[in-house]
Amino acid sequence: MGCYGGAEDTGMRIAVVGTGGVGAYFGGRLAQAGESVAFVARGAHLQAMRAHGLRVDSVAGDFVIAPVEASDDPARIGPVDVVLVGVKAWQVTETARTLGPLLGPATFVVPLQNGVEAADQLAGVLGRERVIGGLCKIVSAIVGPGHVRHSGVAPRVELGERDGRKSDRVEALRAAFERAQGLSAVVPDDVEAAIWEKFLFIAPVSGVGAVTRAPVGVMREVPQTRELIERAMFEVAALARAKGVNLPDAAVARNMRYVDGLPADATASMQRDIMDGRPSELEQQNGAIARLGPEAGVPVPVNAFLYAALLPAERRARS
Repeated sequence: MGCYGGAEDTGMRIAVVGTGGVGAYFGGRLAQAGESVAFVARGAHLQAMRAHGLRVDSVAGDFVIAPVEASDDPARIGPVDVVLVGVKAWQVTETARTLGPLLGPATFVVPLQNGVEAADQLAGVLGRERVIGGLCKIVSAIVGPGHVRHSGVAPRVELGERDGRKSDRVEALRAAFERAQGLSAVVPDDVEAAIWEKFLFIAPVSGVGAVTRAPVGVMREVPQTRELIERAMFEVAALARAKGVNLPDAAVARNMRYVDGLPADATASMQRDIMDGRPSELEQQNGAIARLGPEAGVPVPVNAFLYAALLPAERRARS
């Protein structure tokens, strides 16, 4: 492990921690392509995977991984080349403390969460050298134990060293993703800017969706809610630039076009969690903007309103 060579490379040993809509899809596609993938899961989801395999219904083609290597104990999996972290954003720090048995001398860790703080949280526990930047784009969710549905958006992974340098380990993982069916993988010139640009999209859409309880197709057609999404995006753009992130000038316009291209019935995972009365990523999305904005001297009234309006429901879910 840890040797990321050329054409003779026989693949990577990959652990997926968190087998929800993100982890199941991307880990499943890697396993389908022949990579050695082990899933960390728990409860009924784990039991169903062990009994029947991992089932993924996808607009890019359905598939089943069976048998599937899955456990609730990382020690049963042992050291791997790379760990993909697919848990909810509010679980990242706690999850980082459980990863020790998966770490060999050269193991690196890739966060795929919404938000902009997961890499720093992982690095705070595991060390900066272990963590690369990562993000994914997909609309997917668990629909039953051992069963995930990908319902929209062309699945995409972006990853890179956080200091912008090129590395063999990033290229090896990108190549592994590229060998998989039904997704694309790229290494952006600036992965931190890419992470913030996704944040600029997901936090406003999640927050406005959770407040209105409406799918994307409704929000974008109502002028008032469309404007609310756009104003929230401009706040994130200003915050990113205040923090030294090299965000493109066209980021807001590009992401509004992305909103226009989403399936009309699409909803964000944070929105679904709040609507279903479950703990959500509110603190890591609109809450993070409401907290980081004043620290950076950037007004963020729309995101502060979304956070305040949703906080009672979040506290009720966590009680």
